[in-house]
Amino acid sequence: MRLYAVLLFLHVLAVVIWVGGMFVLHFAVRPSAVELLAPPQRLPLMAATLRRFFAWVLAAVLVTLISGLMMFVGIGMSAGAMARGENAFIEGLQLAHPSIHAMFFTGVVMMVVFAHIRLAPFARLRRHVAAQAWPQAAEQLDQIRLLVAVNLVLGILTIGTATVGRALL
Repeated sequence: MRLYAVLLFLHVLAVVIWVGGMFVLHFAVRPSAVELLAPPQRLPLMAATLRRFFAWVLAAVLVTLISGLMMFVGIGMSAGAMARGENAFIEGLQLAHPSIHAMFFTGVVMMVVFAHIRLAPFARLRRHVAAQAWPQAAEQLDQIRLLVAVNLVLGILTIGTATVGRALL
């Protein structure tokens, strides 16, 4: 049970970094940059900020995914799956509450959205900033903003599912 508690702590910490970071970027950093800086200053700042944030998000995604999968194993082990010679992960999946499955699904969708952001519009943003192509860079940053907003909503729904899902489902 101690390992499960450590896994849960790491899982929640990674989610806080990821979802909290999206909230700060979306509602504080970007609006302040738009208010105070012209595109030639704002776009390189946002590209550099996102580069650093996305490194943390990648770590958070890995920790969230690995800890979540390991918690499924823990549920199966607690049920005695390994003592019966059964797969603890499969047993954990079968025994997990539907809210856990919903949380896992939305988390995976968030990971896919993040991968798209990182590999497509963010890569283009960096190229356009390097070329000082400000209108094209702004288009990519706007696409990132919209996708981050989608992921932020999904993240809030996931947190809601994790905290009140058992009572609702």
